[in-house]
Amino acid sequence: GSDSRSELVVLAILCFTLCKCDLSGLWRNELGSLMEINKVNDAGEFSGKYLTAVTATSNCIHSSPLKGAQHDRTQRSQPTFGFTVNWEKFSNSTTVFVGQCFVGDKGKETLKTMWLLREEVGSPGDGWRATRWVTGHRLARSLFPKCA
Repeated sequence: GSDSRSELVVLAILCFTLCKCDLSGLWRNELGSLMEINKVNDAGEFSGKYLTAVTATSNCIHSSPLKGAQHDRTQRSQPTFGFTVNWEKFSNSTTVFVGQCFVGDKGKETLKTMWLLREEVGSPGDGWRATRWVTGHRLARSLFPKCA
């Protein structure tokens, strides 16, 4: 009845004020890659590391540093963000990610991103083969990491 509707309204108001997406923590994508984001500072800047599960190189994969920024969480419950990963430990490429953090009905956070990877080439004429991109990349909060 009306009591359950009142409870839903109260929950919706609470969620609007409390259910703000927090990028800090451990995330895993559908391919098994892991990303750890340290605390986001007051300016919206953050750092962390990314351990990819896939690569085009035959070199041993290493955790790689990331740096990024997001819009003010205090003003937006589902902020946009961007970050760069430098694969310098095992590859000659850099990837930039852009996305948005979403909070679902039950408070579940999901990052929806797209990325653009650029690898080093010897000349401008080889640029066409040096860039790859993917849209629709999804990362979900991870509670049980496989890697240390």
